Formats: sequence, C-alpha cells, structure tokens
Amino acid sequence: MRPGRRNAGRAAPVTASPAPLRLIDVDLDAQSRTESGLAEFDRVLGGGFVAGSVVLVGGAPGVGKSTLLLQSLLSMEAAGVSTLLVSGEESAGQVKLRSMRLGGEGSGLRLLPETQTESVMAALEHLKPAVCVVDSVQTLWSGEVGSAPGSVAQIRDATAQLVRVAKDNGITVVLVGHVTKEGELAGPRVLEHMVDAVLSFEGERTQPFRILRAVKNRFGSTNEVGVFQMAEQGLVEVPDPASVFLEEGDLRSGSVVVPVLEGTRCLLAEVQALVAPSSLALPQRVARGVDRNRLAMIVAVLSRRARLPLLKCDIFVNVAGGLALEDPAADLAVALAIATAWRDGAGGQGVAAFGEVSLTGKVRYALQGEKRIQELVRRGFSQILVPGRNVEEFSKAGGRDSGLRLQAGFDVEQAVKRVTARSNGG
Repeated sequence: MRPGRRNAGRAAPVTASPAPLRLIDVDLDAQSRTESGLAEFDRVLGGGFVAGSVVLVGGAPGVGKSTLLLQSLLSMEAAGVSTLLVSGEESAGQVKLRSMRLGGEGSGLRLLPETQTESVMAALEHLKPAVCVVDSVQTLWSGEVGSAPGSVAQIRDATAQLVRVAKDNGITVVLVGHVTKEGELAGPRVLEHMVDAVLSFEGERTQPFRILRAVKNRFGSTNEVGVFQMAEQGLVEVPDPASVFLEEGDLRSGSVVVPVLEGTRCLLAEVQALVAPSSLALPQRVARGVDRNRLAMIVAVLSRRARLPLLKCDIFVNVAGGLALEDPAADLAVALAIATAWRDGAGGQGVAAFGEVSLTGKVRYALQGEKRIQELVRRGFSQILVPGRNVEEFSKAGGRDSGLRLQAGFDVEQAVKRVTARSNGG
C-alpha cells in the first residue's frame, strides 16, 4: 500500500455546525467604505474600498498601476487613513523618488520592501492598516512552498494567506498583478475567483489616456469606468471624458466620429481610415483600436454589399487617442471612414454615426441610442447617421431633430451614398 493512502477513505472528524444568520440580522455597517482619494477610482470601486475586501489590479507593464495606487495611498494617508505599501518590485529609494514626483515626499506612508510571504503576513497582523497595497503578488514567496517566486503554487498560496488576513482583521488589501502578452492576468485562473474585485488598467504607454474598468466587483457594478490622463505629476482624473479622444480641428475625409459606451459613460471616438492601392499579392489590413477580424468583415461587406473595389487596396484604420473599441455599434463609423477615405475628398467632414453592421449589409439597432444621440447633439454634430429603431426611440422620447437621419431599413450602401451626397451638396 502506498504511503499516505491508509486513511484516505476515512471521513473527516465531525465538528459543531455553525448557527446560520438571518438576512434581516446582517449588519451592513460592517461593509463601510474608505474613499481612495481619487474620484474616478472610487467610481469604479462602487464608492470606495470595502473593509476586509481584496482587490486585484492588472495591467500591461508601464501603464501606470504603481503610480495610480501610490497616488491613492498618499491621498488616503493625508486624509488620516492608516496605509501600508508592500513593495516587492521597487526598493525604498525608488518608491521615495516616485512619491516626490507625485508631491508626497513629506507623507507618513509606511513602506515595507519585502517579498517573503510570512513576513508580510506578520506585518499586516501587527500594524493592521486600513488599506494595504502589495506590489506585486507575483513577487511574494514562501519557504514552505517548493517552487520559485511567481509560480502558480506561490501565487495561490500568497493570495490565500492575504485573503485570510484581510477578512480576519478587516484590512483592505490591493494586489498588483502582472499580465501575459495576450493581456490576461498571469497566474492561476482561480486567483480571480479568490479576490473580491478585479480591475483592469488599460492604455498605451505612447498615449496619455488610461481607462480603469471593473472586470469583477462583489461590492459594486462592473458598468463603470474611470478615465485618467498621464501627466508629469502623475495621473490626472478626467471627470468629463466624452470628447477627450477627439482630435482638435475639423474632421477630414476618412474620419468619422462614433459615440461608444464605456460603462454608463458615453465617449466620442474618432475613427480614421486610409485606403491606398496595393502592390502586394495580399493587401494589408492594419487595425489599431479595432479588432482586426472585425475590420476584415466590414471590408468584405463594403466590397460585396456597397460595391466598393477594396479587395486590391491596403486599408489602415486607427482610433485616435489610443482608445480600443469593443462596442459593436462602432461598425458603421468604421465602414463610413473606409468608404470616404476611398472616395478621397468625398464625405466624412463632421459626420458622426453608430450602428452594428451585419453580413447582409443592414445596419442594426444599437443599445442606449438615445444617450448616444444626446451626446452628439450636445457636442454640436449635425450630420448623424442612426439606425431606424434608434430614430424612433429618440423621437418618442421627445428628442428634437438635429440633422441627418436615416430611416428604418437603410443599409451600408445607402449610408455611403447619403454621406457622399451630403458632402457634395446632394
């Protein structure tokens, strides 16, 4: 018989059953929140950090995760909240230099440059800060786990211990997590199930804007996003981000504005396109900010349904400001940007559009169309291409006509004709 298998079939010892609670007796005061010091951060969290919760923040290297959390800690410390920063990736001197850049060189923030899991647990149980940031969870290691730091076993063990300490002592623990080259959180998938909230900090290092969104949140909605702008002094909040992704000046041919929904907010994004004859056997399809497979589908629809000769052309599509569009309602804007870029000089100036493009060439209804139209009207757009059902909803809600509308049943070919006719005085 193999060692350790002798008692494998025995039942675990029976313990006393805990008394269940009645829902009416649950005290909500125990779920008190602590403001992070950043209104955009609090918006995504659902009002602030919940005592005893564990939050995982992921993002690409250099996007600003450490800066965001250090700014938050400095603000909370200045407000009298007890905080602790466990730095496993940066030395005390590096953290000091970063805090000086953020204007917090005189802060009383407590810093623990440590990577051993047992030492971190002992510090948390001794100090009992209200909020603790661990940067990052991949650097923690325990001598009781026989694997290298950053391995699945080490990450799972460290997270389990942090969750236990957070729940037992009412400490809010924020974990910084690495991401893979595909953009997924590194480590075991169970890591996301162990924590209470998973936040994703997105943006390109070459662009100033950053978006914080909730992938999971047990204490709030996942339909909120926070928008920040990276500046020399750190991250600056953008409370009204509707048009920050628009380029200044008049929109030219090949540029179409689309209102996209990010959580409960409506952002205006500029879709730019360039179409040029190709000398390659396989013409290029380059997409930045738009899914490449989605772009290929839209080009095929324009070629077949709108009869545009695009199959032998190089097509480049870009979303200004580094914003990534995942909203299906951006399809029509992408299609019109490509069409007006192909007909260089015809259409595109000051045009806004939204709607999902189907394989049949029809433009489908978009969710929350009234909010999208209102935002476009507020920003002064007069040429707006809208799916028919959205027009009807807007009219029933008492919306006034603010420019070009397309009625129910229009397709991509008709949309292209309307835009080019409008620009040519038709």
